[in-house]
Amino acid sequence: MINLAIFGAGRIGCVHAVNAATNPSIRLKYIVDPVASEGRAQLAAKTGAFVADADAVFADKTIAAVVIASSTDTHAELLDRASEAGHAIFCEKPISFDFATVAEVTEKVERSGVACMLGFQRRYDPNFRKVRDRIASGAAGRLEHIVMHSRDPAPPLRSYVERSGGMFRDQAIHDFDMARYLLGEEIVKVYAVGACLIDPEIGAAGDIDTAMVTLTSKSGRFAQMVNCRRAPFGYDQRLEALCSKEVLYVRNRPRDEVVIADVNGFAAAPPMNDFIERFAHAYSEEITAFVEMIETGKKPLADIRDGLEAQRLAEAAIVSMRSGQPVEVDPSWRP
Repeated sequence: MINLAIFGAGRIGCVHAVNAATNPSIRLKYIVDPVASEGRAQLAAKTGAFVADADAVFADKTIAAVVIASSTDTHAELLDRASEAGHAIFCEKPISFDFATVAEVTEKVERSGVACMLGFQRRYDPNFRKVRDRIASGAAGRLEHIVMHSRDPAPPLRSYVERSGGMFRDQAIHDFDMARYLLGEEIVKVYAVGACLIDPEIGAAGDIDTAMVTLTSKSGRFAQMVNCRRAPFGYDQRLEALCSKEVLYVRNRPRDEVVIADVNGFAAAPPMNDFIERFAHAYSEEITAFVEMIETGKKPLADIRDGLEAQRLAEAAIVSMRSGQPVEVDPSWRP
């Protein structure tokens, strides 16, 4: 039985806590969140965990693993403390808003030898996995071009934007990661444009709500990203992979599969409401993979180095957007 502590009782922390509490290999012992909210109390009651602080977790020698799903500004310190304590780690992205800190923490965690998994849940979604498997096996032929659409159902609150790290680090980082994952090689050039076209409050907070990014891989292949903070019909998450033998599509998942037909035509359900609903199965699979990593040493689909490289691309996109020029990226590039 793996004694586990979870940092963060917010939206994604709740998802991981419930999944962990229902996994037969895990005992969720602690929930850590500095905000004494009703939600924190309800989550503790639901999962049977104790509410504690970070010092109590790291003083408890029975704890074998931690999930870091707290606010991004806490990730680096918790990664440091967990690696020093020898705990297996599952950390949500991004690692830090400061890229120098990301690099420093990544190197420290890797030197410690602790197993560390990063929260890129799309890698665990069965549809994205099938696309990856067909490409990796050669069944689809050589991958030549990727197009990804990622649009939230509605703009976030300004208070969220101000602590999110910005659209490229917060939302688009999943697309940067998926481009690397499907292409199977590094990105060498990033060209990004972005603006605030939807919500003036996002612009007032210093961020953008609409962006387009073109990535060029080491072998000269392309990935195009369309990112937006609003889709009028719901959560929009699509992918098209053009290969030499096949074109592979991941479409939006509807809330139900019923199509209603009458004299006015055909009506179908809209897409799922948000990423929590859309990737519910993937989040469950992440916790299963985390257990396998701890018990068998099986490498996760995304580790801390993947977190660093995806954020390197996010930082390059920010530089490109501000300068209006493409940015050449290599393993040593830093903003």
